[in-house]
Amino acid sequence: MQNLYDILVGSETLERSRVCIETPLGQIFRYDDLDEQSARLANLLTSCGIVPGDRVAVQVEKSPQAVFLYLACLRAGAVYLPLNTAYTREETDYFLDDAQPKVMVCLPDRAEETANLCRLRDIPQLFTLGPAGEGTLMERSRAQSPAFLTAAMSENDVAALLYSSGTTGKPKGVMLAHRNLASNSATLVQAWGFTCEDVLLHALPIFHVHGLFVALHCVMMSRSRMLFLTHFDAAHVCSLLPRATVFMGVPTYYTRLLAQRQFAREACQGMRLFISGSAPLLPDTFEEFRRRTGHSILERYGLTETIMNTSNPLEGPRLPGSVGLPLPEVEVRIAGQDGQPLGAEAVGEIQVRGPNVFAGYWRRPETSSACFTPDGFFRTGDLGRFDAQGHVFIVGRSKDLIISGGYNVYPKEVEDCIDRLTGVRESAVIGMPHPDFGEAVMAIIVPRPGVGLEAEAIKPQLRGCLANYKAPKLVVLTKELPRNAMGKVQKNRLREEFLPVWQEFVGKKEK
Repeated sequence: MQNLYDILVGSETLERSRVCIETPLGQIFRYDDLDEQSARLANLLTSCGIVPGDRVAVQVEKSPQAVFLYLACLRAGAVYLPLNTAYTREETDYFLDDAQPKVMVCLPDRAEETANLCRLRDIPQLFTLGPAGEGTLMERSRAQSPAFLTAAMSENDVAALLYSSGTTGKPKGVMLAHRNLASNSATLVQAWGFTCEDVLLHALPIFHVHGLFVALHCVMMSRSRMLFLTHFDAAHVCSLLPRATVFMGVPTYYTRLLAQRQFAREACQGMRLFISGSAPLLPDTFEEFRRRTGHSILERYGLTETIMNTSNPLEGPRLPGSVGLPLPEVEVRIAGQDGQPLGAEAVGEIQVRGPNVFAGYWRRPETSSACFTPDGFFRTGDLGRFDAQGHVFIVGRSKDLIISGGYNVYPKEVEDCIDRLTGVRESAVIGMPHPDFGEAVMAIIVPRPGVGLEAEAIKPQLRGCLANYKAPKLVVLTKELPRNAMGKVQKNRLREEFLPVWQEFVGKKEK
């Protein structure tokens, strides 16, 4: 097994003069630039004492230099830990305490705050990296050699650590091995027909699986190139579509594209593929997109723990509401409460087995063991069914995970922040349908007796505790939360009870 870097960039057969990254500012980075820049950064990391297995935490904006740093970590055998820049100080501190990285890279304007966290968590080395490539990381790397002997890694060595969670407890570190990433990327390149002639319009963030591993790896493995946007802007994406062949996005991207008057069939004439994931795509969005553009969006299904599991076909009909068929080498089954596989149309837990499935949760051996069946299938916690032809349909999430605009929101984490506020007795957080984000967060709060708690006063108090996408869009007060005989809050009843209130709220926002 090669180091993943050798598969992505280090191959001797790679035409290094080919363009890999083009930015909106006209910057061009070829594959030999990726090799040279990642070598300098890998040398810098090793000069700081980084050895294979050490974690490197990265909380920066999207940039080509951030891609170079990811590749450098692979080359040095370090474990890459990307963190969303929207995380608050409290959230970031948890990840640093849990992962115990040897190096932290942050934005220049957060250097002082991050330095305090590094001192608190005994992180010996801090670098800065800004959105234009400025900062101490790239400055220090210029003095390093442009050659580096990529570390030999086994297929089970961890390449990246991404945090995920269910609805209880704190986020868990998902250990993704070189084998997981290499095998799944090769499968996707073939399944989606990537060639060196493709141009991916990359508008996703690169701190999670979708933008980092799916999008980047498909480009590099196929030796193609990408138009590398710092963020998604519907008008800008519309203007660049004529130069691209593939676009990957979350459902929110597609609803916003459809809201653009200039978005029509003419802009998509050169496109061969639109891919959607990270959240359910509404059938209405699928049909409207097909009507406007002549393209059927390819929907697929993946998880942080498994990368990609299923996909609608490249050739042939794509079913609205379905996430397609299991990918090659990936086994998917629907299991009942007794753990036995179910037949067509029966709803049960989606379970996955294959080379794409993660190595386990960071420093949580008991949790890791419990999430696998005796015969090695990962228990996803998602509920789904097969149709008679074997297409997978996701019908719910048993863990009550909320996916808002493609980002995971874990209700327990939000509830913990709310419950710490003065005057709050308890709270329940649920996901509600949203025309733009797919889902949005709603909080139902039970005040303490005799306290004059105002619903609108809650949201401002959460700004220092939660990233914006996790914060409730609507807060309502109630006398008590419905519970079952075991004392568990019945969130399905809350969704039914407060749906009219939510619909009225969304309706007012749209006017």
